[in-house]
Amino acid sequence: MRDQPPPTPHGPAPDLFTWEFAANPYPAYAWLRRHTPVHRTKLPSGVDAWLVTRYADARQTLADNRLSKNPAHHDEPAHAKGKTGIPGERQADLMTHLLNIDPPDHTRLRRLVSKAFTPRRVAEFAPRVQELTDDLIDRFTAGGSGTADLIHEFAFPLPIYAICDLLGVPREDQDDFRDWAGMMIRHGGGPRGGVARSVKKMRGYLAELIHRKRQALPAEPVPGEDLISGLIRASDHGEHLTENEAAAMAFILLFAGFETTVNLIGNGTYALLTHPEQRERLQRALAEGDCGLLETGVEELLRYDGPVELATWRFATEPVVIGGQRIETGDPVLVVLAAADRDPERFADPDTLDLGRRDNQHLGYGHGIHYCLGAPLARLEGQTALATLLTRLPDLRLAADPAELRWRGGLIMRGLRTLPVEFSPPRSGQT
Repeated sequence: MRDQPPPTPHGPAPDLFTWEFAANPYPAYAWLRRHTPVHRTKLPSGVDAWLVTRYADARQTLADNRLSKNPAHHDEPAHAKGKTGIPGERQADLMTHLLNIDPPDHTRLRRLVSKAFTPRRVAEFAPRVQELTDDLIDRFTAGGSGTADLIHEFAFPLPIYAICDLLGVPREDQDDFRDWAGMMIRHGGGPRGGVARSVKKMRGYLAELIHRKRQALPAEPVPGEDLISGLIRASDHGEHLTENEAAAMAFILLFAGFETTVNLIGNGTYALLTHPEQRERLQRALAEGDCGLLETGVEELLRYDGPVELATWRFATEPVVIGGQRIETGDPVLVVLAAADRDPERFADPDTLDLGRRDNQHLGYGHGIHYCLGAPLARLEGQTALATLLTRLPDLRLAADPAELRWRGGLIMRGLRTLPVEFSPPRSGQT
């Protein structure tokens, strides 16, 4: 926390949450960082909340145990009832996941889930991610038109099919998950009812699937066992996840995992296509077999225009001072990751895309005990998708004026609605 109060604002604050803001929020965030770094605003939903925009304040806020993740601590007026969190999760009895709970329940659940969602499991999944990536590129290049919408034909289906495979959703059911996930993305900035209906359908399916897997679970783990079976099997001192906890965890891995990766691939590809010198730099490194720039490059894309614009909700359990501003008990607090990761007090030339940036402790996947559990999987998918696209389609280019592209409305996520591209169709037999 800062010892000095923030400077007095000069002039009116910029408009937030408009379509123009969604296209490029960074100038508005720079104004907030400079003039009112902890800023109270009315969100499009009607909820009043505090926005934290400076890196140092953001990092401290993300780790402050006086800020609860449990919506029960929200001192919400009647008009705001149920307008925080994921639409429909309360009605679907899906509240007991890692984004909504605090220690000690959070500690217990995270430890149990970590036993199933291990780095080794993610690493072993790499060949399947590569197979899915190649298959999707084969599909949209097969027609020979040399055009595609990279969001709907690539960035969207890749993480859906990947997380379904990892969880153990049968192949014949995965298109249902794609439909439900599509409803979530299409309605992300609009009426919450469409998302809530998809959440309800997904909840019912997961409950049935978990029950079936529990009934058929072998006494000992088998090679390549899926993640839902791992969640069912995970135990700590004899304590297991309940079926409801397992359903909530599978749901949040799907819900939080797929859209962040859609946006990582979409935003990342867009950034590379609009920064040709950086894109060519990465292509040269990949051609030389150097994956180091790919790894630092994905971290820079996460910082520069990441998939998660605001961290999920927090609620003050007692009066808290952040950046010189007093936050009252029950007030919602939203950390603006996109603003913190462009803070010039932390990052040199923050508005410059530099794929080789080394000192890059960005907050794209959070910080503290709520650091994203699925970050290794998202990084794997992002690195695989971008490297394969740039290698297989070396002349990939935008097929639209950047000013014409539309960004999805919504509060937490940041992503493109479409990403039309052109490329030279691969010759027959070329992969």
